[in-house]
Amino acid sequence: MYDKKNLKKDILLYAVAGTNPLSHESLYHQVEKAIRGGAGMIQLREKHMEAAAVIEEAKALKILCSRYKVPLMINDSVEIARAADADGVHLGQDDGSISEARKKLGPDKIIGVSAHNVGEAVLAWKQGADYLGSGAVFRTGSKDNVVPLAHEELRAICRAVPIPVAAIGGISENNVTALSGTGIAGIAVISAIFAKQDIEKAARELYRLAQDIVNG
Repeated sequence: MYDKKNLKKDILLYAVAGTNPLSHESLYHQVEKAIRGGAGMIQLREKHMEAAAVIEEAKALKILCSRYKVPLMINDSVEIARAADADGVHLGQDDGSISEARKKLGPDKIIGVSAHNVGEAVLAWKQGADYLGSGAVFRTGSKDNVVPLAHEELRAICRAVPIPVAAIGGISENNVTALSGTGIAGIAVISAIFAKQDIEKAARELYRLAQDIVNG
């Protein structure tokens, strides 16, 4: 069972993974390379797959992540997280209540919540969220028509809550240093790792940059 005391350390590089039609490798092997490069937390995000297939995929990734002592999170679905015995779930603002998720998953599972402003952040923390994902901090292709979150607001979110905050959205090795001084505990990325030819190398570089930002 994952020890949530490690969450602040493990969220430093949070890799969000899903089916990649541009890759010839299995998702399993892509995730393993990301972990070897330094990803301390994995989220499975499958927007266009039947629930039964996502559960099977999640079960395989759970075995892999457990071997490396890395928590596996499921995007949006408490039911899939429970069925796959994942380490937790990440909820958007429209994905149901934190209290219901806690009842279904139990006290030891991780619940992450997307927060786009201080009000949402404080409410999520008071309702029992273990960490926040805040963004998009830069323009991103994974979500259309999203206005980037001002870095001043990100800084205010980090100051308002005692739980870890991971910045997300459009982060790459070319812009991540702009997040210095915001107070984040880590970065959550998709294409900055999984769209790269050398996934392990990309993860290793982002891990190094994230360390500089968070610990510097």
